[in-house]
Amino acid sequence: MDIQQNLKEVLADIPQQVRLVAVSKFHPKEAIEAAYTAGQRIFGESKVQELEEKYASLPKDIEWHFIGHLQTNKVKYIAPYIAMIHAVDTYKLLAEIDRQAAKAGRTISCLLEIHIAQEESKYGFSLQECRDMLDEGSWKGLKNIRICGLMGMATYTDDTDQIRNEFKTLHDFFLELKQKHFQDTDSFKEISMGMSYDYQLAIEEGSTLVRIGSKIFGERNY
Repeated sequence: MDIQQNLKEVLADIPQQVRLVAVSKFHPKEAIEAAYTAGQRIFGESKVQELEEKYASLPKDIEWHFIGHLQTNKVKYIAPYIAMIHAVDTYKLLAEIDRQAAKAGRTISCLLEIHIAQEESKYGFSLQECRDMLDEGSWKGLKNIRICGLMGMATYTDDTDQIRNEFKTLHDFFLELKQKHFQDTDSFKEISMGMSYDYQLAIEEGSTLVRIGSKIFGERNY
């Protein structure tokens, strides 16, 4: 498994304005070190305990992104160093991130996870739940979080039209929220969508952050 070669090929495939989150969850730290040596700095993890161990033993200039479902009682462990949390799916979680970020003397970048897939198993706000939460306005009082955009996962299917439509839904919703709530907020600019099997479609539909794991590191060791 030539991780560095794989990374090079993926990067050659991604336009300059799109950032790569190398999804390193379930992979050993040696795999991360190989990608790090090749210049990669943004890594995505989805289990707090695994991230804690990796953070402790890997270079401190790595930008760690939390991309999995995050329980409120686990926020405190990663708040001191996490660069971005991709899957904020309740106001309660947003408020807890704010609370723990304040304790750590930081402002944490967050993405609101939107449920765009037809699969029930995916987390996230519905479009209306997200509209309601932002309209209600309490989030404006949270001074230690920065809402930087949206995240979504398309249905796992071979139907590229369906995947494209789901990504388009997310992009259109991003534009709606930008216009209504974040017009003067330069930091509201991220759309995290696209994984190893669908990132090309995601980029065509406006993704700014792609989360790619198996195409770089091979299949995961559960």
